[in-house]
Formats: sequence, C-alpha cells, structure tokens
Amino acid sequence: MATHSQSLVRFGSVSLPSCCPCKTKRLKTLTSFDSSPKRGFCRALADSSAPKARFVARRSESTTVRQLQRPLMEYMRLPASQYSVLDAERIERVDDNLFRCYVYRFKFFSFEVCPVLLVRVEEQLDGACIRLLSCKLEGSPIVVAQNEKFSASMVNKISCNTSLKNSEVQQLTSDTSIEVTIDIPLTFRFIPVALIESTGAQALEQLLRLMLPRFLMQLVKDYQGWASGDTSRQPLGTGEI
Repeated sequence: MATHSQSLVRFGSVSLPSCCPCKTKRLKTLTSFDSSPKRGFCRALADSSAPKARFVARRSESTTVRQLQRPLMEYMRLPASQYSVLDAERIERVDDNLFRCYVYRFKFFSFEVCPVLLVRVEEQLDGACIRLLSCKLEGSPIVVAQNEKFSASMVNKISCNTSLKNSEVQQLTSDTSIEVTIDIPLTFRFIPVALIESTGAQALEQLLRLMLPRFLMQLVKDYQGWASGDTSRQPLGTGEI
C-alpha cells in the first residue's frame, strides 16, 4: 500500500512525544467540557487589544486501496451513524455525527499541549468532511489558561477518486487545513511574533504529519473489514501513534 503526502509548511523544530494519556484515563478532567456545537471558530478571542499570533498548517495525504467485493465508494458513502470510531482510546462518539477526539500531546516551546476536539462529520458524495466545532486545551498551566484566549478552525476532507470507481485500485485522500489564532501570553511577548508563528505552525504540521497516515491506515483496515462482511466494526486503534 503506497502512501504519498504533500506538506505546505516548513519551519524549525518542536517536540512531539510519542503519546499522551488516553481518554479513558482522563475523562474525570473533562467533565466541564462543553460538547454543544458551535459555529465557525471554536472560541471568540477574549481580548481584542492583545497582540495576536496566527498558526496555519495544511497537509494532503493519500494512499492506494485495493478494492474488495464491496467498492470503496460504497463504504465512503455510509451515513455517519454507521462509522466506526476507529480508535476507541482516542475517539468517542457523542451522537450520530459528532465525535470527541483526544489529540496527541506535543510541546510548544517548553510547554505541553494536549487538545481535546469536538468535531462534526458531514457526509459528501465522494466521502466526508470533518469540521472542528470546539476545542479545549489541556497540558501545562499556562496552556490551560489560554482556553478563553484563542480561536481555531479545522477542516479534514476525506475522499476517494470517483474516476477510479471501476478500477481494482482506488485512491483515498485526506486533505486537512488548520488555523489557530491566539492572544500572545505575557510570558511570550518578548519573543518576536514571527518566531512564535513559525514555531506554532511547525507544531501543527508535525502533528498532521504523524496523524494523517495513521488515520488513513485505520480507515483502510476498517474498509477491509466492512467489505469482507465484518458487521462488528470494532475500533482497531490502540491510542498509540
């Protein structure tokens, strides 16, 4: 199975540990997390006069899929209510097309960040679109303090190539864009904004570089189970990268 990727962000280095505590060990800390859908950006900035930093990352990842008895296009057109959560350690279903995702922990400068996302799945003719509705930051105290001081948007479009629907081999693509705007904390205001933005963009890019191939691999395995008649649709992931 061949995998191809295209990255649109190139910056310095940030630290991304291999894993962070999975949701089953952290649910007690999330009881105040608002799961109601919100429009557009996940939060309004608290202080319009504070200096801002903007992080943007985009990545497209593709993999080839050998079609089985049931075509990939049919799988991609399943209603969201029939989706597997893929990784029960990282994803939980809220309702038919709302999911809560526990993202891997990473370091921004010397501070740990572990986002918890609420996303909505929108069904499309050639796949699905995953949109961010809300986000909560966990990790270092200075990171948690930013929960009222940032906005974020994320779109992940998953599609298969409609021109290859009768081919033995299909192509599955995940095309993701993320944008985050933060009020720069006092602790960081001695650092040039350009450096903060480049470091933040790199952190997002490295996160996408790790997560998208794994997401596609899990999707392909779930398709293979579904196409072979497995009706259990048990999550395949273990929470690890």
